[in-house]
Amino acid sequence: MTIKIIEGEKFAHMLIEGANNLSNNSKTIDALNVFPVPDGDTGTNMNLTITSGVKEVKGQAVEHVGKIAGVFAKGLLMGARGNSGVILSQLFRGFSKSVEGKETINAKDLSKAFDYGVEMAYKAVMKPVEGTILTVAKDSAKRAIAFSKKNDDVVKLMEEVVKESKASLERTPDLLPVLKEVGVVDSGGQGLVTIYEGFLAVLKGEKIVDLVQHSPSMKELVQVEHHHQSAQSHLSTEDIEFGYCTEVMVKFEQDKVKDNPFDEGNFREALSAYGDSLLVVSDEDLLKIHIHAEYPGDVISEAQKFGALVNVKIENMREQHSSILEMEKGSTVPMPAKPMKKDEKTEYAIITVAMGEGIANLFKGHGAKRVIEGGQTMNPSTEDFVKAINEANAEKIILLPNNSNIIMAAEQAASVSDLEVVVVPSKSVPQGLSALLSFNPTDSIEDNKEEMTESMASVKTGEVTYAVRDTSLNGVQIKKGDFMGIHEKEIVSTLPNVQDVAKELLQKMVDEDSEIVTIIYGEDRTEEEANELVSYLEEKFEDVEVEVHVGNQPLYSYIVAVE
Repeated sequence: MTIKIIEGEKFAHMLIEGANNLSNNSKTIDALNVFPVPDGDTGTNMNLTITSGVKEVKGQAVEHVGKIAGVFAKGLLMGARGNSGVILSQLFRGFSKSVEGKETINAKDLSKAFDYGVEMAYKAVMKPVEGTILTVAKDSAKRAIAFSKKNDDVVKLMEEVVKESKASLERTPDLLPVLKEVGVVDSGGQGLVTIYEGFLAVLKGEKIVDLVQHSPSMKELVQVEHHHQSAQSHLSTEDIEFGYCTEVMVKFEQDKVKDNPFDEGNFREALSAYGDSLLVVSDEDLLKIHIHAEYPGDVISEAQKFGALVNVKIENMREQHSSILEMEKGSTVPMPAKPMKKDEKTEYAIITVAMGEGIANLFKGHGAKRVIEGGQTMNPSTEDFVKAINEANAEKIILLPNNSNIIMAAEQAASVSDLEVVVVPSKSVPQGLSALLSFNPTDSIEDNKEEMTESMASVKTGEVTYAVRDTSLNGVQIKKGDFMGIHEKEIVSTLPNVQDVAKELLQKMVDEDSEIVTIIYGEDRTEEEANELVSYLEEKFEDVEVEVHVGNQPLYSYIVAVE
């Protein structure tokens, strides 16, 4: 088959099938995480990012490559999650700029679009690292440029792009030694390969099996009586006990299910404590949940115990209810949604990210105006940040991401906002808290950014979590199911007993210069266990002051700050 021109409809199908192929392989991509921690979410982040872009494409009726690429790039930009998602959004932002105004594209147009996407993505990353998705994109784009100079067949061009992207992916361990040590290729690069494979399938007239779309939709499974307008008039908005209509779709992961067997009845009973209008449906591959809950994050955390997030939808029913009541007063057309509820106008607002009710309360108690629910395994999107920025209703906004994989999404949100927004690049909860305590409302926003960033250097971060697979990293042998003590980004201890690991971690983090140790214990630990660590510290380091807080964070048994 020879194709020399890509028209709008064909291009839209390429984007959709690229997303489908990525979705089908997101679990495999997640498993490529170098660290054996339960937050390998590259595949999930890229999947949620590209899904946001495809949603925009499906909502368009145009057959114009440039316009389709533009709406796709906009959807990616706002839906971008994690570093891999942000880089993906920048690749296609550059792609869309290159084909802007073109109703159709040929082989040279396509190759130039790939190449300009690479240029845009490299500019977006402060310190580009080779052996990542950037390298795979660069190598395959170079191959496309060279091939298009002698051949105008877009099918053969895309075959060369896929071939070179796979070859580049196989070379990533030679560029990043840690990949070679663990025995994996780069996860973001693997995600890009699956997208390109989807593009090629469309050009060759093949079909990617859409595993998610061919599963029963939640719309088909949920009884809609509780959404009918006629029932709303008998209820006041204030009477809605559980305010968020929450729909979650999870793809089962064998490793998680093996360690934590899924029983639909028991799971349904466990979720019933979080809200009402509950529906749980599952098959061999997928788990689907519908619930009206007050704290959707708790539902998401429970669902993630069995696999990877495929889709999450959360709607504010109180806002919907108010709109419906307005419509029933006599309007013949639906009233526009009520504007977002904004906070009282202030000069400054600090917006931070946290997973766990206790940690969120800690940040609020120290002055954060907004806390975006998220962190490991659930990275907020650019749009999540933009929404929080608008709702904060302040003249100056400071963002604290508290996770290295969220910083780029926060920076992207700051760049698209019309307000004065800066990002203090906190990579952990302890860094975020330290930065927050250094905030001075009388200083300028740039001075605050500098002072808050400097303050983070004085705090050391430790975490205790469990290993999701057997591996060896930096000479440390790690067994699946064992607990690991992580100091900054280095695994310093691994043992079957969580308390023993926590003690070893503290022993290596605390020294004669340490003054304050803060222990934040997660949802899987008790106050008694945390106090056991306090006693250990007081015995070993009598001059150190110890603070304990309940964090309720998932996945991480303890988060430790040493100052």
